[in-house]
Amino acid sequence: MAPSCCSRLLRVQSPRLMLRLSPFLATPPTLLSFSSNCHVSSSAQLTVQQHQHHEQQRSSHLVALEYADLNLSYNLDLGHVRIRQHVNPLSSSFSVMCSSVPAQVPDWNQVFADPTLPLMVDIGCGSGRFLMWLAKRTPKERNFLGLEIRQRIVKRAELWVKDLALDNIHFLFANATISFKQLVETYPGPLVLVSILCPDPHFKKRHHKRRVLQKPLVGAIVDNLMPGGQVFVQSDVLEVALDMRNQFDEVEALKHTDVLNPVMLSDDEGWLLSNPMGIRAEREIHAELEGAKIYRRLYQKQM
Repeated sequence: MAPSCCSRLLRVQSPRLMLRLSPFLATPPTLLSFSSNCHVSSSAQLTVQQHQHHEQQRSSHLVALEYADLNLSYNLDLGHVRIRQHVNPLSSSFSVMCSSVPAQVPDWNQVFADPTLPLMVDIGCGSGRFLMWLAKRTPKERNFLGLEIRQRIVKRAELWVKDLALDNIHFLFANATISFKQLVETYPGPLVLVSILCPDPHFKKRHHKRRVLQKPLVGAIVDNLMPGGQVFVQSDVLEVALDMRNQFDEVEALKHTDVLNPVMLSDDEGWLLSNPMGIRAEREIHAELEGAKIYRRLYQKQM
């Protein structure tokens, strides 16, 4: 007789539960026993929660280490700041301020010390630490603009920029899908780099229209990118990475970097083997801790 589900022991390895054996864990995943009605027992649920909490703490600690030299203050009076993994840019909660109305173009002379410097735009910049790290290292060489749809996160990033006294970086509460074109067309200097790093996946097919990279945005990026300018995209979700790759691969004016620069190594499927930015994005750190592969592409606009 086959054993019932009540007598089985199942090894929990789902990355959703974050109990998979990562390089940072010295102990194997816990064996969970199931009660007679095939529901996880309360003690097992507690074990799952403990592992989740442990992994979240470990992940947050690694992110803090990655950006330690920024020396940021986290005692800001903004309440609890939670970064949701999935945000619907078409939601009514964004309809008036962000989703249907383009962000107001700032006075570039007010937000940047030198608005003629080459510009990098990070679409869906999250906390902004990735851009701050870059801005701190190139204060007189490049300006940085972060676009983010979560307003509270933008406010926190603005306070961090003020604390760091950086005058070559700015953050905007904006839906890049409808705001990017107007923003970069009014910028006085050249657009040299656009990054889209681990965007919200919106897995269901009927939700794909919520993904940030749509054809109008691809067109706006390519049209405004200076010759020799670059587009860097990455995701830990293969489906999303392929979607971005397919859209940029169709653009004749763009060539992938491994075609132009043999030093930039790619695997057999054309994904970059390493991050070319010198610093990892936050979601990238979380994903690699979970053992996920990061799918990267770096394009360059032809002369």
